[in-house]
Amino acid sequence: MKIAVVILNWNGKNFLRKFLPSVIRNSGEAEIIVADNASTDDTIEMLGREFPGVTQIMNKKNFGFAGGYNEALKNIEADYFILLNSDVEVTPGWIMPVIDMMERDVSIAAAQPKILSHADPSSFEYAGAAGGFIDKYGYPFCRGRIFDSIEKDNGQYDDARRIFWATGACMFVRSSAFREAKGFDETFFAHMEEIDLCWRLQKAGGTIWYCPQSSVNHVGGGTLHKSNPHKTYLNFRNNLLMLYKNLAPKEFKKVYRFRMTFDFLAAVKFFAGTGNLADTRAVWRAHSDFSKMKNDLARPSLENETAGKKIKEIIYPKSILKTYYLEGKKFFSRLDF
Repeated sequence: MKIAVVILNWNGKNFLRKFLPSVIRNSGEAEIIVADNASTDDTIEMLGREFPGVTQIMNKKNFGFAGGYNEALKNIEADYFILLNSDVEVTPGWIMPVIDMMERDVSIAAAQPKILSHADPSSFEYAGAAGGFIDKYGYPFCRGRIFDSIEKDNGQYDDARRIFWATGACMFVRSSAFREAKGFDETFFAHMEEIDLCWRLQKAGGTIWYCPQSSVNHVGGGTLHKSNPHKTYLNFRNNLLMLYKNLAPKEFKKVYRFRMTFDFLAAVKFFAGTGNLADTRAVWRAHSDFSKMKNDLARPSLENETAGKKIKEIIYPKSILKTYYLEGKKFFSRLDF
């Protein structure tokens, strides 16, 4: 069995210098690969000088997260890919609990470990926490993190369980499933592409899991901070692209009517909260660009009946906005789910 830990890098020299030693030290026999997305700093020289045992793949340009990984993974032969952000510190024994889980159950197409905050390892980290979900309108959230409410890790999510999406910050994916799904959708460039991939993997009959016996510590926002308006734009646009691709046309129309209203309210809230129009404009531009792009998207075939039922089982059947803001349920453990 061959395992490849693949770190996509763009101008992340300082993160690599800080966190790559933990990956080398704690990854056993796994091959460690840095796929560089045409960095403009001196990452390549630094890697050759300080980490000569690490394999390098050099992409010809910055393809973004989705295209960058697709390009790199074409050239890697392994049974399992572990897609790891450059701003993640891994812990001893982090790989095999997840691999063992996937080996025992061949239906598992992708999985993630527990994602803790590097700044405060007693708390979950925003991007992934203890596994990802979406509500009936496509809004993503996690066990351990709903919107900006982040929980302490008190062992409340120490049960392995099926989830809807695994975070791209540390995603274990079966290489055969990744290739059958044709990888990430490069239209997304960055953000939400892992949720779209997990949705498609499930449509093909696979499952996505969370493994609490493995944990890593994630800085988060290392490349694009969550307060950046471009991140706002990508998240809103790509969420709509994902829904359009993966929902049946009639279902998408219902969801989109809701989203138009509540995304408009989000745009107003951005302005009311900061007085800065940048995020407000980002939401409007996201909807405008989605309308232009949607007709060029390839819509995957609808899932078979069995896969469809399994997918519905782990989509939160209510509005997470209503549950969070009106009912005041800010922790996953309080959801009626």
